[in-house]
Amino acid sequence: MSTPYPFTAVVGQTDLRLALLLNAVSPAVGGVLVRGEKGTAKSTAVRALSALLPQVDVVPGCRFSCAPAAPDPDCPDGPHGAGPGGARPARMVELPVGASEDRLVGALDIERALAEGVKAFEPGLLADAHRGILYVDEVNLLHDHLIDLLLDAAAMGASYVEREGVSVRHAARFLLVGTMNPEEGELRPQLLDRFGLTVEVAASREPAQRVEVVRRRLSYEDDPAGFAARWSGDENEVRARVVAARALLPQVRLGDNALLQIAATCAGFEVDGMRADIVMARTATALAAWAGRTAVLKEDVRQAALLALPHRRRRNPFDAPGLDEDKLDEILDRFPDEEPENDPDPEPDPGTDPEPGPDGGPENPQGPDDGGGPDGGGGVPPQGGGPQDAQPPADPAEAPADSPEAPRQPSAQEDGGPEQAAVRAAEPFRTKMLSVPGLGEGAAGRRSRARTAHGRTTGAQRPRGQLTKLHLAATVHAAAPHQKARGRAGRGLVIRKDDLRQATREGREGNLVLFVVDASGSMAARQRMSAVKGAVLSLLLDAYQRRDKVGLVTFRGAAAQLALPPTSSVDAAAARLEKLPTGGRTPLGSGLLKAHEVLRIERLRDPSRRPLLVVVTDGRATSAGAVGGDPRELTTRSARLLAADGVASVVVDCESGPVRLGLAGALAADLGGPAVTLDGLRADSLAGLVKDVRTAVTTPASHTTRRAA
Repeated sequence: MSTPYPFTAVVGQTDLRLALLLNAVSPAVGGVLVRGEKGTAKSTAVRALSALLPQVDVVPGCRFSCAPAAPDPDCPDGPHGAGPGGARPARMVELPVGASEDRLVGALDIERALAEGVKAFEPGLLADAHRGILYVDEVNLLHDHLIDLLLDAAAMGASYVEREGVSVRHAARFLLVGTMNPEEGELRPQLLDRFGLTVEVAASREPAQRVEVVRRRLSYEDDPAGFAARWSGDENEVRARVVAARALLPQVRLGDNALLQIAATCAGFEVDGMRADIVMARTATALAAWAGRTAVLKEDVRQAALLALPHRRRRNPFDAPGLDEDKLDEILDRFPDEEPENDPDPEPDPGTDPEPGPDGGPENPQGPDDGGGPDGGGGVPPQGGGPQDAQPPADPAEAPADSPEAPRQPSAQEDGGPEQAAVRAAEPFRTKMLSVPGLGEGAAGRRSRARTAHGRTTGAQRPRGQLTKLHLAATVHAAAPHQKARGRAGRGLVIRKDDLRQATREGREGNLVLFVVDASGSMAARQRMSAVKGAVLSLLLDAYQRRDKVGLVTFRGAAAQLALPPTSSVDAAAARLEKLPTGGRTPLGSGLLKAHEVLRIERLRDPSRRPLLVVVTDGRATSAGAVGGDPRELTTRSARLLAADGVASVVVDCESGPVRLGLAGALAADLGGPAVTLDGLRADSLAGLVKDVRTAVTTPASHTTRRAA
């Protein structure tokens, strides 16, 4: 087994380390969600935490980690009699993003259960993580059905496994820790609220800290055991402090003033529900115990709010997490602290004091990157510095004009008119359902019909691999004709492996929703473009709720560009949309060709994810861009090319005014899909409901349009 990187050797990341240690002191806090860019020591710090947890007393031989003093009466390995217990280190169990349901909750041997009536159960990761840590890297990419199982286990403290009437239950209480990169998509609100604390991490922009990260990482890689030995003293000190804080925790007094501060803070920031109040109370109590005090002070409540509230204030995925600290101080100042009762002097916090460590440099160093590379970072905000501290802008549109990252902007002559400043999007609204026709097999989601592991049962088939969803009636039907030949004598059926049948199920999948947005001069009226952006923002919000990937192609002037490659991060698409400038000619054909190229590449990357093309335009085409030729002819050819590839499409008609040319409807006919107006896109409008986007292609020149009213 490889030697883990020491927790105390992680450089910087003060909030991250504090949040993890508070959960070590009081697991009732409810876990930690760590958000941040790649290479910021997220995984390294989490994996190092388990070495600081006290040992766990367990019943010898119990696969479910029952405590000798209070064994689980329903333990599948029980009942456990009185006897001495054993001790083992606390476990940290990792849940892979692509894990199966059986790997998470465990599996029953269906064949033995039906034939012999035996509950032969193989424990899963939830059983392994009981009384320890369950760690999910890239938790925002976890499949919905696994998230549902985690939510159930976290709420009930137990895991239930049921297969056709055979049921097994075991205790599953664990510390849930997740890490994620927000650029890859946000987390479902239900699971987000289950994390007690959240921490935002970023790489340090301070050269001295970055040097220390590299120095320690190289030293660790050269001699992991020797490096860990040099930090063993610091590790033992923190481990002892965790044990002392756990012992002190029951004595910590949460006074009325502290409770009023917590309640006023949650009410002042309009946090939904009461879970935030409870988590803040537990966190503030753990902070006091960690500081060696028996009374909760205002500073504990303030720190608890900064850790427990930011992720609970988001009303939609486009809201940035965070807390107004001035407002927080204003609320807390209304309630003075109670006088502490004979509190010992708090010890200095080894998690925050910059004392020298064994390798030199600050004691609160920041650690290596998640994957063990040298680009780990600390939680220090960017500070002033020389040119070596300069960072390239995150959005190419924000890059200086002479920067190589900046996309080339066409001149006024090429553009056909001056560029207009970006306008704000109108208020988003609930949109009608758009879906891809047919039956897919893509990633689980909530948009189009698909064959999935979960959903309504539609039939049965022989299992291709391990049996996961038994179709009982089909299994009995397959076994019944052979009972006499198999010598059946008793009441039970004689079941063999060849008789087992897997249930086929139908559910919903997520799609790739590619937006092609007209940003030309014909769309540049401020009120009109604001409405268009509001409609696209509404569709993006719908895509977030339905677990889709999204991409954004824009066209104006002389060309089209991929403003956002397909991603699970809809808030990134919303940010690009908000900054979208308008003006110039309309290269509609170029926009469709760019969409065709993007979808071709994505089909190679993820062939099972079906695309849905949403073209937002008034249908005008006044430029052929670099392709040349007649703009309208290019548009027609490009649309029919997409239709010939079977791409499901819908056109959002942005034409306004008393005189309408109907160009968007003609474009929709060429694409083989429906056209819907901006008003008709609203779920509460009286216009026809767009249920399915039908693509019926016979030849490149012959297309039919089907609308569902």
